Amino acid sequence: MALNLETFSNADLKSGWRPGNNAGGHSLFKALGHPLAARRGKALFEACLQNGPIAIYDPRGAAAAFDALFGISRCEIEAIYVQRVEDQGTDILGHTARLVTALPQSRAKTLLVLSFDAARETGQLQPLLPPGLSVRTLDEMRIDADMLTNPRNYTDPLNFATNFALFRDIAGGESGGGLHTTLTTANYWGLHGAPDPGLWLCLFDAQGNVLAEWRETLPQPGALIRIDSREVRSQFHLNDFCGSLFIHAVRVAGHDIVKYALDIYGEGGRALSCNHDANAWPADFYAGMPAPQSGEQVILHIQNSHPTPIPAGAIGLGLMGGAAFNRLQVEIPPFATFPLDVSELLPEAQWPDQIEIDAGKYFVRPRYETLGGNGRRRIAHANVERTDLQADPEIPRLSASVGKGYLMPMPLPPLNQFATVMLPTPMATRQNDLPLRAELYDATGEKVAEHFMGRLRRQDSAPLDIDTWLKQSGAKLASGFGHVEFLYDFREGGEADGWLHVLGKFVLRSSGHAAETIFGAHIYNVPVIYRDEPQSYTNTPPGLSTRLFLRLGQNLGMETDALCHLIYPASLPWHTFSSTQILLHDGEGRLVAQKDVAIACSGSLFWRYSEMFDAGERKAAGANAYVIVRDTTCRLFGFHGLMQGETCFSLDHMFGF
Repeated sequence: MALNLETFSNADLKSGWRPGNNAGGHSLFKALGHPLAARRGKALFEACLQNGPIAIYDPRGAAAAFDALFGISRCEIEAIYVQRVEDQGTDILGHTARLVTALPQSRAKTLLVLSFDAARETGQLQPLLPPGLSVRTLDEMRIDADMLTNPRNYTDPLNFATNFALFRDIAGGESGGGLHTTLTTANYWGLHGAPDPGLWLCLFDAQGNVLAEWRETLPQPGALIRIDSREVRSQFHLNDFCGSLFIHAVRVAGHDIVKYALDIYGEGGRALSCNHDANAWPADFYAGMPAPQSGEQVILHIQNSHPTPIPAGAIGLGLMGGAAFNRLQVEIPPFATFPLDVSELLPEAQWPDQIEIDAGKYFVRPRYETLGGNGRRRIAHANVERTDLQADPEIPRLSASVGKGYLMPMPLPPLNQFATVMLPTPMATRQNDLPLRAELYDATGEKVAEHFMGRLRRQDSAPLDIDTWLKQSGAKLASGFGHVEFLYDFREGGEADGWLHVLGKFVLRSSGHAAETIFGAHIYNVPVIYRDEPQSYTNTPPGLSTRLFLRLGQNLGMETDALCHLIYPASLPWHTFSSTQILLHDGEGRLVAQKDVAIACSGSLFWRYSEMFDAGERKAAGANAYVIVRDTTCRLFGFHGLMQGETCFSLDHMFGF
């Protein structure tokens, strides 16, 4: 029951981006499903419904996408016409496609041209139009002209730099708790030359109704952008809400991706989570969501990302490696948010079971929320499960060229404060086994332990408890912190596809508050290129530099300290030490202070904002300060979060732009 919608293609993958990097993918579905366009598209559909029979001219293969979102096949269709001779005779929406040269014989009342920028097509059609045939085009559903970066090419990806965020604000009442959300990013489009970028925002409630719709002018290039749920609530006089915030960055340059950090916090210090942005496109499957531990409840927040309902039975949950999905028999309205209690579909699922989500391309990468028996809550995200990957026979032979090859670094924050468990997670539908080992590194870059995890089967859930590993191996971390690298190990055979993922679960020993984060493997810090690796945030491979964004959370209205864990992974030996700059900016994007640090190759650095910068520097930076981690010599991998005393914390991986 998957939505018949193309959101990305293998051709896009070969061009240098991968879905795990939040790439934009096809822009046609964004152009059709944009909330503004969808209202106008619905009007276009109603006009066709009332003025049938209709003929459809589909020169660019948009019929399936338009039908998926608006149901044009429900109209009385006289015929469907195509332009390419090789498309003649193919099945399109249950009709045998005819060449457009047959249009003069049409008896339709309306011709729907499924194309944006359709003036050229409609001009070419003039000699073929029967008398009285009304012509309609997708240009009737265009968004406002002042929102476009490139008005000459409507489906240019830069015209649809969009994303969704889970957005919630719940008043605390007499208890003084409450839950709030803050979205933080920076005007990086201005840094890439956009002279007048802005935001168009639309907030939907849980039922998909529009609560608020507004525009924001972006500050100067490099300045902080902050959207606070409390301010939105006050501005639009809203009650409690938990829904989707649709974000469209308009008139942009350099990036067609909306990147952000999302902090969800409150309930008297019992809720604090940070997430990075969702993928901007919906996928078929997601994975990496762990089942609840005893006494926990896991809620999957399904955010319908389209102007069409999710049918009952379209969404399913299954245990990883299982034979079937249990289906949600509830229809979810357009743009609505549905909280699915995992136990309703999988009552027997329990940690360390892993849950696979059949999403049917109905929603972007989802958040899941874990409610603990201790009254604490945390939010993390699942990841895209690839359907296009198969085993790569070259990976077992890569060591001669790129050493360790693909590796997944996961932080090991200070052992005296945090307990850590790491869980390898299948993240491709054809990934049936995972030959794996783990290597433990001190912050100095010294490898202190190694553990062969075996040739894991798809259905295996094999958590690696760091406390137990250290005790059994006798290994010591002299620095008190470090990181773990997960690598392919073929000593017992097996296959690999390069899409190795690991979930990290971190628990604050003092309170039991937890955080989870997940990411996938890459080849790091080698000057040669294998396929699209090593990746770069801003250029073509090889990715041998770093620009990471770190929000500091000083504007959340509570006492917090930002934390950051930077890892310098290397598939082959690279620079002995990094040449890393920690650049503190104020809310206007001005540089306030700079700290230079050197991280050992295969080492790491754990630091806090209050320790890296003195009180005078922090005061000068102000409440809207942020940090850019910059290194032109190597690519670092980073994790960031907030600490609220010894009560709670958050952690997720960082992003760059």
